[in-house]
Amino acid sequence: MDQASKQRGMMESGDEREAMGDEALVALVAAGDRRAYGILVTRHLDRTITIAQRVLNNRAEAEDVAQEAFLRLWRHADRFDPGAARFSTWFYRITTNLCLDRTRRPKPLALEAAGDPTDPSADAETALVSQRTRHAVLAAVAELPERLRAAVTLTYDAGLSNAEAARSMDISIKAFESLLVRARRSLRDRLAAWGAAGGNGGHPRAGTER
Repeated sequence: MDQASKQRGMMESGDEREAMGDEALVALVAAGDRRAYGILVTRHLDRTITIAQRVLNNRAEAEDVAQEAFLRLWRHADRFDPGAARFSTWFYRITTNLCLDRTRRPKPLALEAAGDPTDPSADAETALVSQRTRHAVLAAVAELPERLRAAVTLTYDAGLSNAEAARSMDISIKAFESLLVRARRSLRDRLAAWGAAGGNGGHPRAGTER
């Protein structure tokens, strides 16, 4: 097989696309490349659902948001400007905007705080403490009022800058920074109360921050 045939074979198999960066793949998606789109879905689906679940506290809704976000990617990939932001920043901002739209609808909130499996190679006691701490952090975030929870998620899960997060929430940077300060203070108080209880008091709770 000559070199040209080999290169064509690699492109047809998708190997070449899989080595591409996100920004290059988005350009292909904008041209209607379904294989490039599938690679982006594979790369970002889990994190997209995680971010949405942190904001919404509901797995089913998070999966719906992820589906809608990827549908928007397929339809509007041509709107991505690689000179303005990384693909991940742009796409996770779309995801969080969809989540925030949903939080504005009146609905009951389900509290979910499932942690990732601990490292099986870790010492058993250390792993247990690590798992409990992670569960406590997730539970504390889940119990924050929705605007504070959104501020934390946009910053630490979506990785947005304060300016980007403020635009997502349609508020000023100063207002967003104030939310983030309040969220951090509330989390610190909740986790301190949980620690004072020996880490065995269920979900960490403290105050009624709004």
